[in-house]
Amino acid sequence: MKGTSLLAGAVCQQQSMLLRRQALTAPMLAGLKGTPKTSISRSRSWSRRRYLSTSTPFRSDDFKYNAPSNRPLSGITIVALEQVISMPLATRHLAEMGARVIKIERPGTGDFVRHHDSRIRGKLCSHFAWTNRSKESLALDIKNPRDMDILKTLVCEKADVFGQNLRPGDAEKMGLGYKALKSMMNERKPQENRGDKLIYASISGYGSDGPYAHKKAYDLLIQAEAGVLSITGTEGDDGMAKVGCSIADTAAGMYAYSNILGAIIQRQKTGKGCELDISMLESLVEWMGFPMYYAHEGQSGPKRAGASHASIYPYGPFSTGGGGKVMLGVQNEREWKILATQVLDREDLTVDPKFRNTASRSENRDELEAIISGIFAQWDADDVTRRLEEAGIANAKVNDMQGVWEHPQLQARRRWRDVDSGVGPIKALIAPGMNADVEARMGKIPEVGEHNDSILRELGIQ
Repeated sequence: MKGTSLLAGAVCQQQSMLLRRQALTAPMLAGLKGTPKTSISRSRSWSRRRYLSTSTPFRSDDFKYNAPSNRPLSGITIVALEQVISMPLATRHLAEMGARVIKIERPGTGDFVRHHDSRIRGKLCSHFAWTNRSKESLALDIKNPRDMDILKTLVCEKADVFGQNLRPGDAEKMGLGYKALKSMMNERKPQENRGDKLIYASISGYGSDGPYAHKKAYDLLIQAEAGVLSITGTEGDDGMAKVGCSIADTAAGMYAYSNILGAIIQRQKTGKGCELDISMLESLVEWMGFPMYYAHEGQSGPKRAGASHASIYPYGPFSTGGGGKVMLGVQNEREWKILATQVLDREDLTVDPKFRNTASRSENRDELEAIISGIFAQWDADDVTRRLEEAGIANAKVNDMQGVWEHPQLQARRRWRDVDSGVGPIKALIAPGMNADVEARMGKIPEVGEHNDSILRELGIQ
């Protein structure tokens, strides 16, 4: 992942600076033979954290939620006024890399996505479980002046990053916009100029300006605006279909995640923070690069092709004997010849003008689909899969969700961990691409306001 590789470089830069510091301080340390090793170790540990972080460290023995570690973002604190999916997903990934994430929620009800369903043991929402592990929950009524002051104090004292995905303009109305927080932090911490170092990330449907800035936005609506529905589903006016998961929210969350990582690296170079403005529309349009260029300069876009590829064939689902289905993909002429000769035993198909190349096969896909499925009908799905595998033709099972939970590849690679929650331990997938030398944080899914006491005590608030 681009952000991860950049961050790795930054961590290497950090280690290099530490080595130079150690070289400079070696003569002094040589004279400290009587100093307990634990004191020196603790000093170095806090030095590493302070290099990345601008927040005030809390050294009390009773607060060790984000103790120094070898995770890349250890020492970074993120205050997140977040809800639903996009920003919570971004901050969850940052938490797994070691950042301390303090999630601001409504007292009592919390993030309203907590109540979208209760699929996990009849109590816990599937969306919330996915996007909120490894965080602390601070319940504040920000319409209450006292609670608002607590939030502002928390930001001034602790925040390296402030993330929010409220409607455009709402944060500014509450005095929580980038300029207001930056000014307030500089006023409260004049010696540190912490406001100049603040990284402020916003996610919205359409961005902070432009004619759609204040237009309501939900995932399905963004899929429509970004053209996803025009290429997804089957042909005909009634054939459009949404993607089955929240891809607009997910895309925006991942771009917030990578941009925050980049901003942290940039701050190490310049000492300055920045404002990040991520829109769901722009995030999803970026993912629509192929169909956009396919329709370049007024050409028609890809046709809806169901579960098949719009322009490559055969690439999609095929029926087998016993009522089964297999997915297969042929990407080039070499693979097509292997499929036709070794699996289908129909070498004549490779010289038939209707199936000779990718474009002609796509144009005549209905006829070719009937031929392939007719041959596959003599075998069940497992037998077809075996034959495809032996020939080196890409293929896949059509799994349901239980098939994914039990996927042998994920189990073989030990990608599942147990995380704690209010309903007991549940399985969670380790984030893709984690450095093998760094253990991802897989912390508890918090209850509403679970960390109020510890955070208020940390801030010295009774």
